[in-house]
Amino acid sequence: MYESLPAPILRLIDANLNRLREGIRVVEDIRRYCFDDENSAKELKKLRHKARLEPYLALLKTRDIEHDVLKSTTKSESSRKDLLSIQTANLKRVQESARVLEETLKLYDAEDAEIFKEIRYSLYAIEKNLLEK
Repeated sequence: MYESLPAPILRLIDANLNRLREGIRVVEDIRRYCFDDENSAKELKKLRHKARLEPYLALLKTRDIEHDVLKSTTKSESSRKDLLSIQTANLKRVQESARVLEETLKLYDAEDAEIFKEIRYSLYAIEKNLLEK
């Protein structure tokens, strides 16, 4: 089904899927290795594995890093204060990516859109839980 989508839509999905999974991995590893927080790390790992779509090759074919008009790092992205600021930045990034995926997929596959909505709400809950620790 996804293979028939326009290349710009596949590119949008690919970028946000990568951003989502990478950001979850950053927070997962901080919780795992820096805080020995097994429960949060496991929960994040589960979400990362849930954040998948089938058409890997179709998505990969549309990836165009060389022509990404915003690939330069912004000043705010190039420095962080501490581990918790890295964690917070990545939690916000993954929530935003989950929202983009949810909204985009509503056009093509309501069930997949719902999965990314669930991921987004889980990320909100994780963020609140981590803030209270």
